[in-house]
Formats: sequence, C-alpha cells, structure tokens
Amino acid sequence: MQQWLKEVARGKRGSKDLDYQQTTEVAQTIINGDATDAQIAAYLIALRLKTESPEELLAFVHAFGDNSEKIDSIQQPIIDLASPYNGRNTFAGSIPTAILMAEYGLPVFLHGSDALPPKYGIAMNEILSLLGVEISQNAPRLAKTITEAGIAFASTEEFCTSLGRLRKIREELGVRTLLNTVEKLLNLANADSIMMGAYHRTAINKIAPIFKRLSYKNVYVVQGMEGSEDLPVHRNSFIFKITDNEMESFIVNPGEYGLTAPEMEKDIKLSARVQSDITMALLSGEQSKFLQTYYNQVLFNTGIRYHLFGAVPSVGEGIEIAKEQLKAQKGLRQLEKWKASQQKM
Repeated sequence: MQQWLKEVARGKRGSKDLDYQQTTEVAQTIINGDATDAQIAAYLIALRLKTESPEELLAFVHAFGDNSEKIDSIQQPIIDLASPYNGRNTFAGSIPTAILMAEYGLPVFLHGSDALPPKYGIAMNEILSLLGVEISQNAPRLAKTITEAGIAFASTEEFCTSLGRLRKIREELGVRTLLNTVEKLLNLANADSIMMGAYHRTAINKIAPIFKRLSYKNVYVVQGMEGSEDLPVHRNSFIFKITDNEMESFIVNPGEYGLTAPEMEKDIKLSARVQSDITMALLSGEQSKFLQTYYNQVLFNTGIRYHLFGAVPSVGEGIEIAKEQLKAQKGLRQLEKWKASQQKM
C-alpha cells in the first residue's frame, strides 16, 4: 500500500494517476484487510485532493462490485435508481416515483445505507422503514420481492461487507471520497438500466467514461436535487444520456408541463417521519396547497422516467399517467403489494 501512497500523495504538483491495474491492486489490498486504517484514510484523502481519474474510479467499482453478493435470480429487466448514500434534506420524491413505476410495470431497484458523510441527511432506508418496508432482506427474498412487486430495496453494506467495514473511516474523515460514487454503481441486481444524480458537469464528465466498461445498456445521469436523480420543479435541469460512443444532453423544463413550483427552503431539513407522511398522502391521492410542490415533483420525475425508459412516447403522456395513478390510489395499493411480497419465504 505504501508504494501506491507515494505516487498519489506526492502533493499538488507531484501526485499522479495510477492506472487501472495498479488501482485494482490498491482496492484489493483494502478489501482483503491488508491495508491499515491510517493507510486507507491517507489514500482516500490523497485521491480526493488529486481527484480520481475515470480509470481509478472504474477499478474501484469493479473491485468492490466483484466482492459483492449479487441478486442473480431476477429474470426481468431492472431499472437501478441510484440515490446518494449521504442522504437528503429535501423530499426524496424518488420513493413514490419508484412505487408508481413498479405499478406501471417498470421494475425498479433501490439501494442505500445509513446516512454517510459529508451531509448525514435523511437516508432512504429511514423513510422506507417508516412506510413499513422491510429494509434488510437477503438475495433470494429480494429476488422474490422484485418478481412479485416489481420493486425492492437492498441494504448495500449487507451485500458488500468490505464497503461496510470502511464506514468508521469514512465517518471519521467526514468528507466525500470516491466511495460515494462507487457504492451507487455496484449493480447488485444486475440491472440493465440506471439513473443516477451528480452535482455538476465536472463530476459527470469524470463518471461518463467508465460506463463503457460497465454492464448497463441505458444510462442517464441528471443534475438533480442535492446531487440526486430526483429532478427539481423550481428550475430547468440537464439530463445526460451516456452511450458507448458519446454523451448527449438535453434540458427538461417543469414549466412546459405546468409543474413549476417555488423552491423549498434549503435550511429546512425534512425528517424521515415528515417525508413518509408526505409520501403516504401523495400515494393516497391527497392534494392540498401544502403538498403541491411535492405532488408536482413526483409527477414531473415519474413522467420523465416513463418516457426515458420507453414506457410512453412523450413526457407529457407519462405525467398524465402518473396523475391518474395518484388519483386512483394505485401507488398506495402498490406499496401494500410491496410489503406483502416481503413475507418470509
């Protein structure tokens, strides 16, 4: 480990990128327990200061992915919705959106862990638990859940224990590292499609090249709320479609569909209980002035995903379908179906 630290931790002018094979050796040293906590922390911080190259990021994704238990018995195409593991302060609209997608016949896979640095926001598993969803299931039960309900959530550190062992170090460092991206790309369910978020174009440019050597067929990266895959309704957003040969981008505008709403207060952190209550109200077909922004957010994101993943020819049609789903309480019934499918085998 020391030989690689000497390369990446030389300082602003002296540090250099390691190649894919060298970085794979670093990752394996960490995974195998041959690196000390001090060495791991030094490497993660040195890489943060240098900024990791796409090859270095890819090596870590492959190494930790190969060291993860996969859910191999799923027999249908899956859409991976990769939310940030450091949690959210704003409403996690991806949860009701994912439930609506499953109800409409688009199987989705969610994953996460307890909240991590630097944000320590509200983690997805906290909200799902309050909704009555079992957040700790083994691979056979997850496969059963996806087959029966078209949706599942995996506690990632149960499937990638080597990542779980790094939690203490990450908490003590308190800053973002490349692991914040790696954990979103482990592809535990062998999904052929993914939608993930990124904060800015620089990060997207860094991530885009690695998809050429990952197994996803359909890749969308968005500049969503708090770096998530959840698009806001107070502004326009970029969506990037990444293929083997190129990255193309386009702008989506909530105002085009009459869904523009004021930006929520950034200083107000919505608790897991408040978020679960909002989710239940929306899925139950409730509409009120208080719910309007969240309602618009769910409609906008659901309609876009229906269009991007081929369920409907236009975003507008997808939004109309989502409206009908909420009005008819189809999302609420889908949530109950999800919970019923989690009964022990």
